[in-house]
Amino acid sequence: MAQFSFKSADAPVAASGQRDPLPPGKYEMVVTKSDIRMTKAGDGEYIELEMQVVDGAHSGRRHWERFNVNNKNKTAEDIARSQLASLCRALGVEDINDTEDLHDLPFVAGIEIDRKDPTRNRIMSYGAAANQPPAPKTAPAPKAAGARPWQR
Repeated sequence: MAQFSFKSADAPVAASGQRDPLPPGKYEMVVTKSDIRMTKAGDGEYIELEMQVVDGAHSGRRHWERFNVNNKNKTAEDIARSQLASLCRALGVEDINDTEDLHDLPFVAGIEIDRKDPTRNRIMSYGAAANQPPAPKTAPAPKAAGARPWQR
């Protein structure tokens, strides 16, 4: 057993309100963690993303978002895939092969209070961050053999 001396009365008091939802507004964020998990019923999968505010008064605050990418409810799946596509466009990422492809890229999230649960936030929109690098360019078409450099 390791000995450790600690007096709780001497510890700083945690700031109150850290569990309150973020005020509605636009926040620059990055994805810091991701995972693919099974639904409770075990008949589908969702992507869970941990996001962090990286600028302003709420810098450091975290938010979690889930995308039901494989669900028996086709409408829920379509909504999740649409939201994920919106996030990808905001990040300048066309295709992903691993959820880590979304990590550490800045984006702007339009956040509101969840109308079903006022103790939680909900992302209503995704947009490109001001300092985001340009979207990746597609490779040029191969040149025909013997073609001049300006001809394709």
